[in-house]
Amino acid sequence: MIDIFSEILKNVLTALYESFWLSALLSVLFMFTWLYAREHDWKESVKIWLSEFKESSGFRRLFLLALYTMMILFRTLLNRNLWMNPLSDVMGGWWLWKESNGEMVLTTEPIENVMLFIPFTILLLWTVSSDKKRKERLPGGSVRLIAVLWLSVKTTFLFSISIEFLQLFLRLGTWQVSDCVYNTLGGFLGGLIYWVGCRISGMLR
Repeated sequence: MIDIFSEILKNVLTALYESFWLSALLSVLFMFTWLYAREHDWKESVKIWLSEFKESSGFRRLFLLALYTMMILFRTLLNRNLWMNPLSDVMGGWWLWKESNGEMVLTTEPIENVMLFIPFTILLLWTVSSDKKRKERLPGGSVRLIAVLWLSVKTTFLFSISIEFLQLFLRLGTWQVSDCVYNTLGGFLGGLIYWVGCRISGMLR
């Protein structure tokens, strides 16, 4: 009877812990919304939001970036199971094949980590380009290509390493070097795709 009670208690506490940080984040965002709406009235706040979304390209870009960023956080951090030893596989998976129960099985994790950050980087650069002060540093010749790639690699690496350390600290997922490398590679490819797209659109004008 004690074993059954202990197992139930462990499962309940684990479920609460796994959803705690997501709940905390959503609660903070809700309170920010509530504070703003309290000052401007709920209906007026919704009208302002819809008006801004309709009229401001920068607002729409920022919204899409925030949406995709939240999707990444759900995939990598907020919707993960509790791991008792987050350092159990520090190097992570580098190849498409890995050993499982004595057999080699196909895994798509490296490709997924690369592809996950390509749209993120494109959306990030697209959002930054709406800022007139930074726009001049993005699309352009060979020097600006380096600036685009550097911004892409730097941002995705810092974002990825932050996620990995949060996984380590919160014990949600495992800390893996390969994830940082592949995520950063995705950022590099995303920056390159963005730059090529800007060059093509510039030539078509």
